[in-house]
Formats: sequence, C-alpha cells, structure tokens
Amino acid sequence: MASSAASAVSFARPVKAINANSVSFSAPRKDNVSFRLQPVSQRFSVRCAAKKETVEKVCDIVKSQLALADDTVVSGSSTFADLGADSLDTVEIVMGLEEAFGISVEESSAQTIATVEDAANLIDSLVAN
Repeated sequence: MASSAASAVSFARPVKAINANSVSFSAPRKDNVSFRLQPVSQRFSVRCAAKKETVEKVCDIVKSQLALADDTVVSGSSTFADLGADSLDTVEIVMGLEEAFGISVEESSAQTIATVEDAANLIDSLVAN
C-alpha cells in the first residue's frame, strides 16, 4: 500500500502551476512530451437579446411595482435585488409582467429571473410560442 502512495506522489510532482491562468504538465523523463494549458479568450458569444421595446416596457413595470423615483435608472442589466426588491416584490413584478403581456409564467421559470433582461428574454420567448 505504501509503495502505491509513493508512486502516486512521483506522478503528481511533474505538474506545475505557472500562475492562476496556466498549468504546465511534463513527464519525469526527457523523452516524454510536455505541454502547457492556457485559457483562450472568448472570441464570440451567442446571446438571444430581448426586443428593445420589451426591455423598456419591463423597466417601466419594474419601476412602477417598486415605486422607484423617476430619476432611478433601470436598464436591462439592472438586478431586482440591486433595485431593492425582496422575494415578495419579485413575485409582484412577475404578476405585473403576466398581466401587462398577457402571459403566464411558470414558477420554475420565474425563479430564474434575476435581471430586467432575464425577464424580457423570458417574455419574448413566451410571446413567440
């Protein structure tokens, strides 16, 4: 049992962390291959953005439901929590959105909504179906 632990240590030794973004692997013998893994920057992303009109309408409904001041900025990236909404407020926002858009949001879908954009994306997908 002790010899297998010792051999496991010898295999673990060649792995070296160069920094937080890179790891180097090499074999204990010179005739084996070594390579380095480095992160690749994200070249593109696929995102289904909601219609501008939907986002604007959701912003207006959120502002109204939370009784926010007229000068409060609400955008697609605004989170309900950052706007001061608690769980009851979020339920009321979803109910307001259902009424305004003539849709029905399942509870499981409602729980995934954290931002205005999330709500707008969900609404656009429900309206399209």
